[in-house]
Amino acid sequence: MGGWRNAVQEAVGSKPLFLTIYATILVGIVVSSFYVFSAIYSPVASTTRSVSSSWLPTPPLSQNGVSLSSNISQPSQPRSNKLRPIWEAPPRTSKMPRLKSFRLTKELVRQRAKDNVIIVTFGNFAFMDIILTWVKHLTDLGVSNLLVGAMDTKLLKALYWKGIPVFDMGSRMSTDDVGWGTPTFHKMGREKVLLINAILPFGVELLMCDTDMVWLKDPLPYLARYPDADVLTSSDQVAPTVIDDRLADWKLVGAAYNVGIFHWRPTQSAIKLAKEWKDMLLADDNIWDQNGFNDLVHKQIGPAVDDESGLFYAYDGNLKLGILPESIFCNGHIYFVQAMYQQLRLEPYAVHTTFQYAGTEGKRHRLREAMVFYDPPEYYDAPGNFVSAMMNYAGGFLSFKPSIPKRLLFDGKHNLESHFTLINYQMKQIRSALAIASVLNRTLVMPPLWCRLDRLWFPHPGVLVGTMTRQPFLCPLDHVFEVNNMLKDFPVEEFGPAIDIREYSFFNNPSLPQQVKESWLDVQLCKEGSKDCHASSNTSQPGLLRFPKHSSEEMLKTVFSSFKDVKVIQFSSMQDAFSGFTDKTREERFRKRVKQYVGIWCCVDHIPGHIYYDMYWDEKPGWKPAPPQTPEDDHPPW
Repeated sequence: MGGWRNAVQEAVGSKPLFLTIYATILVGIVVSSFYVFSAIYSPVASTTRSVSSSWLPTPPLSQNGVSLSSNISQPSQPRSNKLRPIWEAPPRTSKMPRLKSFRLTKELVRQRAKDNVIIVTFGNFAFMDIILTWVKHLTDLGVSNLLVGAMDTKLLKALYWKGIPVFDMGSRMSTDDVGWGTPTFHKMGREKVLLINAILPFGVELLMCDTDMVWLKDPLPYLARYPDADVLTSSDQVAPTVIDDRLADWKLVGAAYNVGIFHWRPTQSAIKLAKEWKDMLLADDNIWDQNGFNDLVHKQIGPAVDDESGLFYAYDGNLKLGILPESIFCNGHIYFVQAMYQQLRLEPYAVHTTFQYAGTEGKRHRLREAMVFYDPPEYYDAPGNFVSAMMNYAGGFLSFKPSIPKRLLFDGKHNLESHFTLINYQMKQIRSALAIASVLNRTLVMPPLWCRLDRLWFPHPGVLVGTMTRQPFLCPLDHVFEVNNMLKDFPVEEFGPAIDIREYSFFNNPSLPQQVKESWLDVQLCKEGSKDCHASSNTSQPGLLRFPKHSSEEMLKTVFSSFKDVKVIQFSSMQDAFSGFTDKTREERFRKRVKQYVGIWCCVDHIPGHIYYDMYWDEKPGWKPAPPQTPEDDHPPW
């Protein structure tokens, strides 16, 4: 740049000829630079719903080169005061700006803020669909003062071309999923703390969110009700402390304060807490960010700030802290297991996918069960594939109406025996449905799953005392099934063909296209030899097929090949629907696959305290639910 300035100064004092020459050279340099950067940053594929490119950048946020100072250099390119609407993509013919233009700056944050509030989440490319769901919930609520921090360049580029306001955190993190409790997971927690310390000096209020939560209602009016709060945080509380929309009763909150949803004001007390939290984590890699936060704020708890607000003093005796009400700023147990907000007739603001199992796939499935996850249109239409068409197999979806006797749900005590009897009864039907779905190459829509006992990771009496958990209750699929294994890409030569699944609420989802709803075949199981009951594709009436129980693999293939273009085949029951595979090699592979699908119930006061579910429990006479008695017995039932 210094050379460019000298050249211009010399040109001004020279003759017109030299001015022309210098101008030509300068233009050539600019044009050449443009093409070089264009070659480096070519756009990735755009989607039909894309987003704004008018936000600007800032210094990387990783400790490896993160600037935590408020005195941050401004981007070299001028920024337009007019922001593109979120989901309005940059023109496809445009080139992506240089990476340094995506640094986090005070200018970027203040331009995106509204009423001096900015809402922020962050993640890597493995969470792309979860991040898009987070953004869409906010924009559907009319909230646009948001930013997403990209921990890897792949995510940054993808969000840019979708029109999402994005900044570069400079983390250069892997694009892969991170498991809970792993070193990378803890690294992400530290990035959050660094991000808070970077943004608070900008003088804006910060609503910091984990990506694995969604907003169901605009939270900003609620947060504005407590202008004196330095920090408002969510919690892992599972028993109600209030029955309305007031802040939680801090004297009754015995669970950890959860840092997945919390609001910071740029006050002196909040900035002091954020800095000490950051220094604590950077000094000891073994401290989990949430534990560190709890340790700090619990240095002093109380007294109340006043008689009305629900705020209390914490940390150093000056910080004004409030706990968001558990019934409407819901953790995973409150929302998915207790449905506390429904029982209290309240409108939830948020759900955070905590208290769940099966990793990130478990989180996605829970959000799908609740119909608050956004999938692409093709998720809702499964026409089959080229291979299935060539083999004259069916495609589309398979479902069934679960048949559960009342006695299994309500009779007797709610204990291990009654719980496992209920689960095993449902599991056997699901096993048959998985087999038929495999034979017909259809996607199985899982049935609702009923439990009598809760699942937790520590000894408990079946339902936690003080909670609003009903018995029996509609339990998330990951309470029993390893959703991550159901979706895992197992080798076909060892485990047989994959069996795709959908959530039990799938057919109620507003995103289900009309062509799926209208392409439907009801299959009524019947006793072979009874009226109109035979292995034939002849329907007794339009949309209804009477089909014999105890049908074989070959019979299913033969009859349902005539319905391969039907989107949905729904069985009236799965009791005695399938007699077994004709191909024994395929059966062995199927058995090996579905044995991986079930998880554990946890926990009784025993070491180990978990009890394994067994997909083939009915083949073991006298099977009873009991924890492993020796370390050698502590393995899945295969």
